[in-house]
Amino acid sequence: SRARGEPQRWHLGQSERQDHGKRGPRGYDAGKKVSGRKRHIVVDTLGLILAVVVHAASVQDRDGAKLVLSKLVGQFPRLRLIWADGGYAGQLIGWAQALGGWLLEIVKRSDDVHGFEVLPHRWIVERTFAWLGRYRRLSKDYEALPETSEAFIYVAMTQVMLRRLKPT
Repeated sequence: SRARGEPQRWHLGQSERQDHGKRGPRGYDAGKKVSGRKRHIVVDTLGLILAVVVHAASVQDRDGAKLVLSKLVGQFPRLRLIWADGGYAGQLIGWAQALGGWLLEIVKRSDDVHGFEVLPHRWIVERTFAWLGRYRRLSKDYEALPETSEAFIYVAMTQVMLRRLKPT
């Protein structure tokens, strides 16, 4: 919980989907060896989605981040700080500052750690992707249009929020 008047903090993340010959815009990310589409999301500290963009995997992560951050402009006036994965480092930090006045803080892995390590703040985005993966329509990329995939992500997140209001 945060004190009243304290700026809100958000998380930026992206997941990879597998492609099995579906229709619509597709691509291949040679760095991650992923074909199909990528999802970029911005979530709050509770893991609830604020913005989502689905695009071909051939689009670079930093360009995808620009697409999703552009959706936030003017929507969240208290937004000050965005935590992001190490893949978003570089010129994106200055771009985010110029676009919305946001501080883009990169959450990096320690160089001396081998194997899996839970990164601070990053797990919030991963948990949101896990919530979305529980929905059959989002477990794989069934949609022909990226816009339809985005809409189903918002529908699934609406259901997550409704269940929090009245658990079954």
